[in-house]
Amino acid sequence: PGLLCLTTHRQITRFGLASEIPARFIEKNVSLRGRVQTITETGLEVEHIPIYIPILSPLLAKGGGRVYPLAVRLAGVELTPEGRVWLEQHLSPAQTVWLKLVSREEETLHCLVSVSRGSLRSLCLNEEVLRLGLARTVPVSGLHPQSHLYLRLHQRLLKAEVKAERKGRGMWKEDSLWERTSQAVWDNSLVRLIRRIFKWT
Repeated sequence: PGLLCLTTHRQITRFGLASEIPARFIEKNVSLRGRVQTITETGLEVEHIPIYIPILSPLLAKGGGRVYPLAVRLAGVELTPEGRVWLEQHLSPAQTVWLKLVSREEETLHCLVSVSRGSLRSLCLNEEVLRLGLARTVPVSGLHPQSHLYLRLHQRLLKAEVKAERKGRGMWKEDSLWERTSQAVWDNSLVRLIRRIFKWT
């Protein structure tokens, strides 16, 4: 009964700080439900939405009812400015997201962030921004580089990044032959001289 009570308590407690989340939740890569509050320079601020049990939930709420958002970063991903704009456009305020816990650094959670796409489908935002060329892969913070989870996750993200590079999406987009030729002509020293002469006349 004691173990059941402890487990239930943790499942229905609202977490307002990363440090409040039990270490075993991180170790087991538990998924938490949340509601988007804002897009930040480095990721998201997400309000945790616990499992709700009418009688117990109000008794176990932390902080006297005041809600603090969790600082969340997309694990293994560094967003470009365009990536942040994309998140702002595709994540509406108060939209529900799922946070698969990967690691924790002080009060920041590194997660795989997913949104629902119908009853049986979900979209992993970490992979999506990479597939669109709106981010680049970086080492997964808080994990040992030789760990099974690190290697599996990094391989998964790298696959999405390579796809964007091959298709020339986002930051991997190359100028067309005409654009490159035009720029080369425009930058040519002779052309610059002619432009200067016309300016003087």
